[in-house]
Amino acid sequence: MAGVQHAMGLGVAVLMYALLRSRGLPGWGATLATLPVLFDPSFVRLEHAILSDLQAIFLVMAALLVLGRREEVTARAAAGAGLLLALAGLTRTAAVPLIGLAALWLLLRRGRRRRAAVLLVAGALPLLAYAGWYERHHDRFALSGSDGVALWARTMTFADCSVIQPPPAEARLCPNGTVMDAASEYVWAPGASLNLLPGDRFAHNDLARSFALRAIAAQPLDYLRQIAGDTALAFTWEPVPHPDRMTPTSTFPYGVWTVPDNELVRAVRADYDPDIRGMRSVEPWGSVLAAYPYPWFLHGTLFGVLLLAGAAGSVGRRRPALLPWVFAAFLLVAPVAALDFDHRYVLPAIPPGCVAAALAVHGIPRSRYRAAGDERTTVNM
Repeated sequence: MAGVQHAMGLGVAVLMYALLRSRGLPGWGATLATLPVLFDPSFVRLEHAILSDLQAIFLVMAALLVLGRREEVTARAAAGAGLLLALAGLTRTAAVPLIGLAALWLLLRRGRRRRAAVLLVAGALPLLAYAGWYERHHDRFALSGSDGVALWARTMTFADCSVIQPPPAEARLCPNGTVMDAASEYVWAPGASLNLLPGDRFAHNDLARSFALRAIAAQPLDYLRQIAGDTALAFTWEPVPHPDRMTPTSTFPYGVWTVPDNELVRAVRADYDPDIRGMRSVEPWGSVLAAYPYPWFLHGTLFGVLLLAGAAGSVGRRRPALLPWVFAAFLLVAPVAALDFDHRYVLPAIPPGCVAAALAVHGIPRSRYRAAGDERTTVNM
């Protein structure tokens, strides 16, 4: 399975390269844009982990290639992109809104209503089918049974029930004095108000969502302040631990790692897998990866510069970088808004962010050359 993950990681770089080459970038420029995905140790670690992130990244980049490889988006391409984004959303629900963003992008392209409708239908059908299956097995028409708990945890960093004034049923979810150093920690903290309710925490998902939405409506500026502050952690030069118990690293780890015996780990063992154990690197591969220099480690500040470049290429008449930049910005901010910041959650934003920056930089000389040519033509006339 790890081999499939690594193959998808290479595939993401191939998709990026193909998209940029189809938009006229030279080979060296398209290659340069893929280096963070190929050589950043965070991506190598993600490829080695059996997680859903890499599959979602692959599907999102495939959708961007289908939509962006030609100037004119056909109905078939719109349907294919909608299906790919739906599969990405089924892999990680944070990707579901990308379907709407892609449809809006099509509408901005001279009002391609039919193409936008095709994309929306192609994206909605798999999601509706899965939600129907989920309802049959869990008595709830939804894609997930944990979104409310996650959003409740997000509000625990700012919620003030004297301002929110929730009804009695939701008041039980108010902050109770338990203080954690990151929003996501409240999901697992035994002393948090949600975890003091009877039964499994996710059985109270709807109640938690209702409280969270009420808290956000009552304290919107506090909510936005938390999102901005946590998102800013993505742009520090060296990774900042968040939460404090997590130690971010810019190299591939080597050695033996034991699982600490604390309340959080015991809760995870009880809820998911009682046989959770530590990890160790395997020779000779561990030494090879640990010794690899990773010359293209993408510091957060550099990623911020790439996003700014992509933003610059998203304005103007042609807007070559608009769709990948919107995808990158959304994939960066959405997890923070829905739960918390995590360095792992930044990785899905990097491939479309690199593509957007490359398209933006490539568009600058062409635009200037075209403007200069128009000026010379006017003078000659």
